[in-house]
Amino acid sequence: MAKKTKVALIYDFDGTLSTTDMQNFALIPELGMKPEEFWKAANQWSVDHCADQVTGSMYYFVKTAREKNIALTRENFAYAGENIVYFDGVEGWFERINEYGRKLNLEIEHYIISAGYEEILCHCKIRKYFKDVFGCSFAFGDDGRPVWPARVINYSTKTQYLSKINKGLGKLEDRAVNEFMPDNKRRIPFNRMIYFGDGSTDIPSMKLTKERGGNAIAVYNPKDKDREVALKLLRDGRVNFALPADYREHHQIDKVVKTILDKLATERDLDELKAKEEKKKIIAR
Repeated sequence: MAKKTKVALIYDFDGTLSTTDMQNFALIPELGMKPEEFWKAANQWSVDHCADQVTGSMYYFVKTAREKNIALTRENFAYAGENIVYFDGVEGWFERINEYGRKLNLEIEHYIISAGYEEILCHCKIRKYFKDVFGCSFAFGDDGRPVWPARVINYSTKTQYLSKINKGLGKLEDRAVNEFMPDNKRRIPFNRMIYFGDGSTDIPSMKLTKERGGNAIAVYNPKDKDREVALKLLRDGRVNFALPADYREHHQIDKVVKTILDKLATERDLDELKAKEEKKKIIAR
């Protein structure tokens, strides 16, 4: 059998796989605050100090924990990861879609690119299904508490991680992102990528994936009023699909992704047949 064709399924996390921001489930309550209270204060701090919103919120977590004399450690982040609530079907999605890919001789790799925290993501129930997770991360001091943002991923910098997946680069290989690499040397071409996101923060990644021949899916919480945001992305040509965030079998995401995989497998098989015919022409000369 021919070598399996690699396909990348790439996900934002908050509002895409989880029902809300990952910090809301346990981390913010440990600070004695409600999520809406914390985010309002953190975002205002960022505005007041002309800070990037993601970097500002990371600092505000550290600042708030210190002021409240709360020992914010890796254990707190791990507990937050263990308590995440997912959209319907998420926990069974990965094995099911991997098995579907295997039947088509496709090797599916899953990735997360998130402005959330790797310290949380690495302890979530579904971490084992991902080849890699790219998220914001903290540097920790000798006392085991976070002291500084070690890595920040915001709306626009998400796209560099798409390029790393495309080229087969590691998390810390930053310089190589901008170096030339022939298309035939790239590990996973963009046309074999499917990007899942939930809103405006994912627009650069959605647009890049779609423009380079891949597929972008805007998901929305079927129990909220987020549908219009996803439909606007569809109308504006930023995504290929706007679908409810329901990953159960036979629901819309399941059907769309399986159809995309069918198409990728068919196109691969057709390209192989064409290549054989080209060889016949050379032999016949």
